[in-house]
Amino acid sequence: MSSISELKPNALWQFFDQICAIPHPSYHEQALIDWVVSWANEQGLDVQLDEVSNVIIRKPATAGMEDREGVILQAHLDMVPQANSDTQHDFTSDPIRPYIDGEWVTAEGTTLGADNGIGAASILAVLASDDIAHGPLEALLTINEEAGMDGAFGLKPGLLEGKLLLNTDSEQEGEVYMGCAGGGDTNVTFAADYIDASDAASFELVIKGLKGGHSGCDIHTGRANANKLLARLLAKLQQTNGLSLATIEGGSLRNAIPREAKAQIQLADVTAAKALLDSEIAAITAEYARVEDTLSIELLESAAPAQVMSPAMSDKLIASLNACINGVISMSQDIEGVVETSLNVGVIRADETGNIKLQILVRSLVDSGRLMVESSLASLFKLAGAEVDHSGAYPGWKPDPNSALKTVIEQSYQQLFDKHPNTMVIHAGLECGLFKAAYPEWDMASFGPTIKFPHSPDEKVNIASVEKYWELMKAVLANTPTKG
Repeated sequence: MSSISELKPNALWQFFDQICAIPHPSYHEQALIDWVVSWANEQGLDVQLDEVSNVIIRKPATAGMEDREGVILQAHLDMVPQANSDTQHDFTSDPIRPYIDGEWVTAEGTTLGADNGIGAASILAVLASDDIAHGPLEALLTINEEAGMDGAFGLKPGLLEGKLLLNTDSEQEGEVYMGCAGGGDTNVTFAADYIDASDAASFELVIKGLKGGHSGCDIHTGRANANKLLARLLAKLQQTNGLSLATIEGGSLRNAIPREAKAQIQLADVTAAKALLDSEIAAITAEYARVEDTLSIELLESAAPAQVMSPAMSDKLIASLNACINGVISMSQDIEGVVETSLNVGVIRADETGNIKLQILVRSLVDSGRLMVESSLASLFKLAGAEVDHSGAYPGWKPDPNSALKTVIEQSYQQLFDKHPNTMVIHAGLECGLFKAAYPEWDMASFGPTIKFPHSPDEKVNIASVEKYWELMKAVLANTPTKG
């Protein structure tokens, strides 16, 4: 057990400490699933796995609460695996190393997994308790939310009996979410076309030190996208008429704002190229001075590559990537201050055949907004001769103005903290929109503690907010309405 197990509420933090000790990145949750199932069996709880390995645990109502509506407590089991470039960490085998940093808990050089590990830990703490009043409970712990929402897509109707769902995947204490954005992936492929490299000087152009973050919750912050900065610099270097592009890569997850990117290049006129580059780096540094205070852009000498992309391939790739829109596309006209549509150019990678692939995540509160951006991307990259496909679309979650659960949460928060919570719509993909397909009758809400910089190695969770979140969870369970 680490030092975080001594924090309050003890049960929640001890479960989170255990979750950190078990590797559980997306697509690799089996060890955590096995541990949760074993623990539930030891507690004498009814536990099952559904067809896609979502974990469902049931606990009877406490005495006198049998007539309350059934509540589903929901979290996802996977975490985003992101590490600093100087941190050696295998997310499939190494534990997360959490530690206390003042008012926060964070991790050593990696994502913490508070998204959504704190939520999962709170659910297990409720299930383990013998002094929390609640009606009939079901826990729904889903798989692979971060990389594809496989658990939510795979949830079948008829498995769960409750009518009220508490999603624990929100990241700002004091806010209650009653709706969220939908999204979809745009995948772009530039066919391999390489020629022999020349004897021109070879370099590696490296961008690092960006803050990154969640491609939904942080998309409005003005943080730089490493892939877009790299395209901007390469487009500038093309003005020397002597740029050859050998390799390009950036980002690691389509739902994380890329923090690092690099390209191996050859330059025919090094002096002219360096002058242009210095000027552009100075401009970029000034533009992002208040947002990206650790930005680093370097041109480093490198060994000569064996091959470079043909001029046609290189020109089309750089031009279209430089022209590609990124970030906030539009703000909601219905909800002040909320992003309606955005996109994140998340990943650039070469496959084993040398094709260059882009992974872009589009988010929108409305399907028409997502479809508009997807159409724009398809037009752009098809003009550049690339193949484009769209996949993995998932719906948004439309707020219910008549939600009884919303009223319970707002009243409970007011009684606990003598103020009204903010009722919000979040520009991120919660699983609630997909749950509505299988369980249209569910009344749903989402709340959680304050988590900063999720999906990045700077991720941290505020300790005091976890305690407030826990108190709100207990109060909402005690105040759920009677059946019917």
